[in-house]
Amino acid sequence: MIIHPMRTSVFKEGDDVFSFITRYYKKIPERSVLVVTSKIVALAEKRTAFVHTAQEKERYIRAESEFAIPTKYVWLTIKDGMVMASAGIDESNANGKLIFLPKNSFVAAQHLRKKLQKKYGVRHLGVLITDSRTIPLRAGVTGVALGYAGFSGIRDYRGMPDIFGRKLKFSRTDVADSLATAAVLLMGEADEQQPLALIQKAPVTFCERVDRQELHINIEDDMYRPLFAAMPNA
Repeated sequence: MIIHPMRTSVFKEGDDVFSFITRYYKKIPERSVLVVTSKIVALAEKRTAFVHTAQEKERYIRAESEFAIPTKYVWLTIKDGMVMASAGIDESNANGKLIFLPKNSFVAAQHLRKKLQKKYGVRHLGVLITDSRTIPLRAGVTGVALGYAGFSGIRDYRGMPDIFGRKLKFSRTDVADSLATAAVLLMGEADEQQPLALIQKAPVTFCERVDRQELHINIEDDMYRPLFAAMPNA
């Protein structure tokens, strides 16, 4: 797998993402995955706000979340079936504003994919919209797929044999988040100014329709729930 991040000019609020991408890519090879940071998609949608008080910010976080509780550092929230800090609302590289997540990253990815397929004359193309996330009990952030189009986001090994012939019962690979993590590692988090990346030779299954629920699991089936429910209060 080969990942090429793209250094660009600063994307301004209200700019068009498709025009921005085509400014930097003269061609996109067949069977590639184009990675786009969620921040520029949100800026294109003008998903921003100025806030003057912590109370204002809290109202936005609660409005953007399905569930929210305050913690020592951030609000811990659930949004679109994912656990994240502060409903994904970000203040970094925002020039004094809050930047929300895109309205619907799966729709945005599919819309971009169709336009890029036509522009570059490719059939097998993936589009992946990424953000950063934390993992419980681990320092630092990794990438996460907020939305994607053109490839299957999960590889299912259940029912397949391991090297000793034992059938696997639970094993699945989260393809979409794995690609996001690899790309975000190279795209950076600070002033790298690399909101785009192109992945070639990715081990993905290209497809026309994406099941946006394929990565979700019910909270009752989450393997970590009993651990946190049993922990004493710090």
